[in-house]
Amino acid sequence: MGTTVFERQRPQASVIRHSLADTRHSVFWRDDLPESLTPDRPALVGTHRADLVIVGGGYTGLWTALLASERMQGAKIVIVEAQRVGWAASGRNGGFCESSLTHGHENGMARWPNEMPLIERLGLENLDAIEASEATYGMDFQFERTGQLAPAVEPHQVEWLKEWAAEGEDGVVYLDQDEVRASVNSPTYLAGVWEQHACGMVHPARMAAELARVCEERGVEIFERSHVTGLNTSGPGVVVITEQGRVEASRAALGTNVFPSLLKRNRLMTVPVYDYVLMTEPLSAEQLASIGWKDRQGIGDLANQFHYYRITRDNRILFGGYDAIYYYGRRVEPGHEHRPETWEKLASHFFTTFPQLEGLRFSHQWAGAIDSSTQFTAFFGTARDRRVAYAAGFTGLGVGSTRFAGEVMLDLLDGVSNERTELEMVRKRPIPFPPEPAASLAVNTVRWSLARADHNLGKRNLLLKTLDALGLGFDS
Repeated sequence: MGTTVFERQRPQASVIRHSLADTRHSVFWRDDLPESLTPDRPALVGTHRADLVIVGGGYTGLWTALLASERMQGAKIVIVEAQRVGWAASGRNGGFCESSLTHGHENGMARWPNEMPLIERLGLENLDAIEASEATYGMDFQFERTGQLAPAVEPHQVEWLKEWAAEGEDGVVYLDQDEVRASVNSPTYLAGVWEQHACGMVHPARMAAELARVCEERGVEIFERSHVTGLNTSGPGVVVITEQGRVEASRAALGTNVFPSLLKRNRLMTVPVYDYVLMTEPLSAEQLASIGWKDRQGIGDLANQFHYYRITRDNRILFGGYDAIYYYGRRVEPGHEHRPETWEKLASHFFTTFPQLEGLRFSHQWAGAIDSSTQFTAFFGTARDRRVAYAAGFTGLGVGSTRFAGEVMLDLLDGVSNERTELEMVRKRPIPFPPEPAASLAVNTVRWSLARADHNLGKRNLLLKTLDALGLGFDS
C-alpha cells in the first residue's frame, strides 16, 4: 500500500498544537447569527389545527412550508421542531449548495443513467430558484455562485480530471498544475477542474434563519423545543403528538432526516454518519494573498475520504470531511460530536494543503450527523393513504436538494404526476441498511475499503466492486 500526500507531507506537531490551543467547541455559523434572526419561539402546548403540519425545522421542513405557502394560499401551515430552527445539519454544514440531486454525476449515472439529463436540468433549475429566492423574498444568506474546484492531489487523479473535462460539459474547465495553483495556491495541487455553474456558497445558519423568518411573515406558525412522540392517522387526517400538545391536520410532511423516522417502514432506511469540521480565525490580507483564492470557489478533493473547504464572507476558511464516523447503534448523541483525534487530523491536513498559513489558529470546531442512505441521495414517498409524505437520506448534499424534496413531497401529497414524481429516483425506494450488529460491520468494512482504495491509486477492492454491481456503490 502506498501513502497519501497528507501522510508524506505532515506539518510539525507543534504547528497543530498551536492551531488548536484555543479552539471553541461550538458551531461558528450559529454563533455568527444576529439576535434578530434567532427569536425565541414557543413550544407546542394544547391542541392546534392546520391544513398541513410539518415535522422538522431544518431546510427540508422550511422549504416545504415556504413552497406550500405559495401553493396553498390562505392555508394554515404549522412546523414542529424538536430543538431550534436549523439546529442540526441545516445549521452546521459546510455551506455548499450544489445543483446535484444525485450526490454527483457518477452516482446518478450508476443508478439512473436514462434519467440523468432530466435530473441534472431539474437540479440546475432548483439551484437557480434558490439563488433567486434571496431577491424574491428579501433574504440574505450570503449566496455566492462561485462553483466548485476539484483538485488532484495524487498523480493518478490527474487523468480522472482530464477524462471529466473531455466530456464537454458546459462550465467545466480543466486547469493544469500552473493554472490551478494560480487560482488557489496549494503545493499539493497537481491539476484541477473548476465546475463553474453547478454550486454556490451559502451561510448555512442564515439560510435556515431567513427561511424561518419569511415563512412566519407568510403566516406559517413555528413551534420549537417540541419533540414529536407520535403520529396518529386512525382518524380522517393526521395528528402529530408532542409531550405538551398536538396538531390536528389534514396532511403531514416529515423532514426529520437523520433522526429516527416516525414511520416504522423508514427506520432502517438511513444511518447517522458523523462529520467533523474546523473553522479558522479570519485571514489577514497577507495570508489571503499567499493563497490567492480570488474566485472564492468551494473546494472538494477527489479521494474517497475527501476534504471539503471554502472561504467565508469574512475570509475564514472552513475545513472539514475526511473522517466520516458511524457509531454502533444508529444513535444520534451529543457525545459523538467530540472527537479530538479527528480535529487533529484535519488540522494536519489543513497545513499540508496550505503550509504558508502556519501560525493560523482555528476558532471553532464542531461536528454533526449526516443521514446517509444506501443510494447516497434522498429517497421519497407517502404513507397512511397519502396523508403523510417524507424525504430523507440526503447523505451530505442536502443544502440544495432539500428544496427539491419540498417540491416532491407537496406533489406527492397532491397526487400530482409531473417530471419530478415520475422519476425512478422518486418512485422507488433504496435498499435499507441491515439492523445491528450487521449495520456496524457493513458500514465500517466499506469505510476501511474506501480508505484502502485511496492508498492504492484509487483501485476498488472486490467488496466495493460487488457493491457497485449491485447498485450499492459507495464512492464518497
